[in-house]
Amino acid sequence: MLNQFSRTELLFGKDAMERLEQSRVAVFGIGGVGGYTVEALVRSGIGAIDIIDDDKVCLTNLNRQIIATRSTIGKYKVDVMKERILDINPNCKVEAYKCFYLPETKDDFDFSRYSYVVDAVDTVTAKIQLVMEAKEKNVPIISSMGAGNKLNPAEFEVADIYKTSVCPLAKVMRRELKKRGVKDLKVVYSKEQPTRPIEDMAISCRANCVCPPGTEHKCTERRDIPGSNAFVPSVVGLIIASEVIKDLVKE
Repeated sequence: MLNQFSRTELLFGKDAMERLEQSRVAVFGIGGVGGYTVEALVRSGIGAIDIIDDDKVCLTNLNRQIIATRSTIGKYKVDVMKERILDINPNCKVEAYKCFYLPETKDDFDFSRYSYVVDAVDTVTAKIQLVMEAKEKNVPIISSMGAGNKLNPAEFEVADIYKTSVCPLAKVMRRELKKRGVKDLKVVYSKEQPTRPIEDMAISCRANCVCPPGTEHKCTERRDIPGSNAFVPSVVGLIIASEVIKDLVKE
């Protein structure tokens, strides 16, 4: 019977579509990368999605985040994303968590429920904890490396963390995961040398913070505020979604 996923079924087949419908994917971080990942997952027929982020949509998100519009500024990203998911597929089971994933909040999540985990968060501490939890529960995970300060989406590729080079974040992750005995991790990364952002305080969040009131983790807390654009995070998010779908279809 013709349905909204019929064009996808023409490629994957009925059995694969049933596997996708029965899968639950957790996406940690609903920003430039994670938002596009969720968008592609729900449009591919994933039956249940957990979305985790404590941020609110900010004016500076409009240049790259699929959930960011003038009307969503100030709203929690997970609330906006959940509404969008259900508008695309009302049958998708969505759980939204307004929290920042850290070792202190890890017990709020039962990783054994997940068919796949997507790491689209920014901090190394959170990324390491996500990997450790997923590995402990034997749940597949894919992790986004640095997408900030990059200009060429064609440079991104899928690789094992220990086969990466150039990317500063991947270097830190390699070192920390090796210490913890993690033998492999699928990542999306770029060999492009990061572009140094222009130092102009007139357009810097550091001097002109526009985070909505009540924002718990402001970008001004960062040691460095990266530049971004519309075409790099989106491509990374779509690459991640394609890997998740391909892996789940293969099972």
